[in-house]
Amino acid sequence: MTRSASLPDDLLVNAADEVVIRQDLVLVALGKRPADRLLRVGRLLDVHTRTWLDDQEIAIRGRRIAWTGPAGTFPGKALALEDRSNFAAVPGFGEVHKHIESSHITPEYEAALVLPHGNTWTCEASHEFSNVDGPHNLEFWLTARRHGSPMKIFPLPGSAVPPTAYEWGGGYYGHDEQASFLKHSLMVAGLDEVMDWPALWNPENPSHKRLWGMIQATFEQRGVIEGHGAGLRDLNSINAFAAAGLASDHEGWTAEEVWDKLRHGIFIEIRPHSMPEIIQGMLQRGLTDWSQVAFATDDRSASDTLKMGSTDYNVRLAIQSGLSPEIAIQCVTINPARHMRLTPWVGSIAPGRFADIVLLDDVDKLSITEVWADGHPVSRGTEYLGALPSIDWPDWASQTIKIKRRVKPEDFTILAEPGRTTMQAALLRPFHWHDDFITMELPVENGEVQRDPARNVTKFAIVDRFSGEAKISRMFWLGCGPKTPDTAVGCTVAHDKHNLWIVGSSDEAMAMVANRVAEIGGGWVLVSGDKVLAEVHYEIGGLMTQRPAEELDAEMKQLYAQAETIQWLYEPTFSPRWYPGFPERLQFATLTCAPWRWVLVAPCEAAPQGFVNVATGQTHPVVW
Repeated sequence: MTRSASLPDDLLVNAADEVVIRQDLVLVALGKRPADRLLRVGRLLDVHTRTWLDDQEIAIRGRRIAWTGPAGTFPGKALALEDRSNFAAVPGFGEVHKHIESSHITPEYEAALVLPHGNTWTCEASHEFSNVDGPHNLEFWLTARRHGSPMKIFPLPGSAVPPTAYEWGGGYYGHDEQASFLKHSLMVAGLDEVMDWPALWNPENPSHKRLWGMIQATFEQRGVIEGHGAGLRDLNSINAFAAAGLASDHEGWTAEEVWDKLRHGIFIEIRPHSMPEIIQGMLQRGLTDWSQVAFATDDRSASDTLKMGSTDYNVRLAIQSGLSPEIAIQCVTINPARHMRLTPWVGSIAPGRFADIVLLDDVDKLSITEVWADGHPVSRGTEYLGALPSIDWPDWASQTIKIKRRVKPEDFTILAEPGRTTMQAALLRPFHWHDDFITMELPVENGEVQRDPARNVTKFAIVDRFSGEAKISRMFWLGCGPKTPDTAVGCTVAHDKHNLWIVGSSDEAMAMVANRVAEIGGGWVLVSGDKVLAEVHYEIGGLMTQRPAEELDAEMKQLYAQAETIQWLYEPTFSPRWYPGFPERLQFATLTCAPWRWVLVAPCEAAPQGFVNVATGQTHPVVW
């Protein structure tokens, strides 16, 4: 796109350039300087008033909107005219809370994937890559935009770095780090979801001071403090959550819980899996003011986006759940922009904002025909037309799996006490949100405590991928992993610390997974019968790949196909999203935030075996 030589490059927003740009926009709006483009649309949704305006024009200067109004009334001249009078225009969609890392593609390829779905800006909930490389986190998220990607990423540095005081690795954020991020760039919107509720309310918790330091730094710069209220449903906890200054929650599961949180001043970010129940419940309760509601994708893989869509899927689901299209669109435009204090730049088709526009040929179906970003078309239909910068990611992004020794089968051995034929074992299962762990008596052979596949018991391990020493914690888990002999699977996506987790039916297979993951630089590895059946490469941060979504999806399909040849253990848990078959969701079973209690982390001084209650700090042997 041709830009006036007098305009600063506003890919990354900064205050000094902002003044120059807006001085120029003033003169364009008054007709004293020409616009670069004049875009005519049949209808335009004013999200500020939730009204449709017929036969409108949008004057664009550089990447910004300078003027909007009835067609034919712009006071100045335009260098080019674009007629889209057959279509309705709505603002570019925004993600109020998303972990781009969970798409498993780098930001430049994420932009190419989601922009045709109308998603022009994202508040990156940044505690994933920040746990891999905290010092470079902000640089990582601003690089694609700096290189010309049309999608705006507004990073929120992670509060969960590390997630708890019992985890360690690639990052540590406290008051000073958060203060420096907020001072560094206007693109930084605030503090990512505060997840460690036990540490927040309990002054005795070792993370208490660190978390409140980050909150203080965010208040000092008038940033937004995002919350994570999982399991907080009683009235006292909701009051305490709001009193802490946590401005939002995306963990509402029921209409009753969401209603109570709305009534206590908490901005609600509804995720798709609970959207129909929540929207119908809010409508039944008579909610008419939806300004305190947005839709949050949170986590969605590239494969799922290819199948379902991006933010557009969330809007369509909301419409199907009973919301009017206009309110649903507000929930992905002006509402999240207001909440994140980003309205000078995104959220509406209005002067001063980036010229990010979604053109619809059917509003009720949210049928997207074209998307504009930065003042020019970036997609038609599902075809991406925008810039796809070539980025040479440095070693700090591409060399993050620091396993510098050969992992051996005996690294996964769990020794029995001499002379014992059985041992008591502590067991977890995926999404075990209970105060107490499970116990079971397991057999001993050759001095080693054994798995018991007949009772759904296998071995689960966490391999530290940060120190170079590959420190390993191991224990027995229930109802997950392979039943097929000599089989194991592992992945370097392990929310939120992102060490390597491995689950397997033999120690030899688990060691093979660990060594192959180290060789490929991160990702998925499935082995069986002493050979690698499938692997998926996440060479950037051990979380993402620098490839188009379609290439990653093809690799994932190969993994799924090989996984079909394996027999998998399964046992239901509290979570309704724990399914039989290939245990992909084990990526989330290593979480340590509320409402988790007993978890397995990499060995640390406070928990040498890695088995710890993150709510209380209590530890326990894995066998006794």
